[in-house]
Amino acid sequence: MQPRRLTAAALATLVLTGTAALAHPALAEPHTPATTAERAAAQPVPFTQAAAHLATDGSYTLSWSSPAAHVQVTAHTKPDASDPGTPLGSAAGTGTLTVPAGALAADRRWYFELTPDTGGAYVVAERSLGIASAKNFRDAGGYRTSDGRWVKYGIVYRSNKLSGLTAAEQQRVVDQGITHDIDLRNYFERKDEPDKVPAGVTYQVADVVSLAHGVSFHDPALMTLAQAIAAGLFSGSSDLGQSIGYPFMVNFVGADHAFKDLLTAVNSNTGATVYHCSAGKDRTGWGTAVLLTLLGVPRATVEADFLASNDYTGNPDAVELSWLRAAFAEVDHIYGSFDAYLHKGLGLDDATIQSLRNRLLTP
Repeated sequence: MQPRRLTAAALATLVLTGTAALAHPALAEPHTPATTAERAAAQPVPFTQAAAHLATDGSYTLSWSSPAAHVQVTAHTKPDASDPGTPLGSAAGTGTLTVPAGALAADRRWYFELTPDTGGAYVVAERSLGIASAKNFRDAGGYRTSDGRWVKYGIVYRSNKLSGLTAAEQQRVVDQGITHDIDLRNYFERKDEPDKVPAGVTYQVADVVSLAHGVSFHDPALMTLAQAIAAGLFSGSSDLGQSIGYPFMVNFVGADHAFKDLLTAVNSNTGATVYHCSAGKDRTGWGTAVLLTLLGVPRATVEADFLASNDYTGNPDAVELSWLRAAFAEVDHIYGSFDAYLHKGLGLDDATIQSLRNRLLTP
């Protein structure tokens, strides 16, 4: 499919009505497990539900569902549970466990290893990092795929702008093992509010509206514009600019390069990665939807993660489901399938896609 160039007149129309809204808003080597812990980790995870919630008083509530008879719970400071850990007790195969406030140090992030009496263990954590200056900074892990696997915690994070990080918050970022920061914002956003990147963290720009690759689209831009406006009016969208912006994140060739750069960076980085835009809900929201869908997370779960920005930002109108669905509809319209979008739109090869799944998913 050849991108279509936009005439100057059409570009002017697009910029005035749509683009402004968009601007603001190697496979792992085989490994034979050697230790008991490694053998357990290599087994399929039997949990069908697992979560950790940190209350305002500092207590944790852990819950899970599995066919096991008993589940042992251990607290760790590392997402791979490679540290000695602190035993917390056990409960039924489908059960809950409360960790009282003060039982664990409050100045670090805790991961909870759920070890069933049959099958592999799974590690859960409170999704939010509790960073006051970046309220939408959260883990993209913790979701179950359609084939029963789980997205691991502690590898990929999504956030809003990182320009206000305090020294303590920067240290909290470093403590999560984050070594790569991917900025999806445009030039003016980056210039006005540059990221405060902690020492040791590599900074990368993946500008979703960059013109570095020209101004071209997979489908006629004016047609996409008209269809987006009509769909936004039909859905009752509270922000037609966003109704326009989301389809263009699929149709605009420059956005393809940005989201490809995001996914390939997540795949190649040996540490954890954070990516963000300004509010952490639109460009970051679509990037996360693409990543989770690539991993096999069901659409309903992807949509729930997208809508969670309304809670994390404290703004119940931060995002609307119709916007995300408009982007997925554009994928279907242009490519016919999400898999075709990954390969033909973003230019990902099978090796990269499989490598992402190998790295981010449980067995």
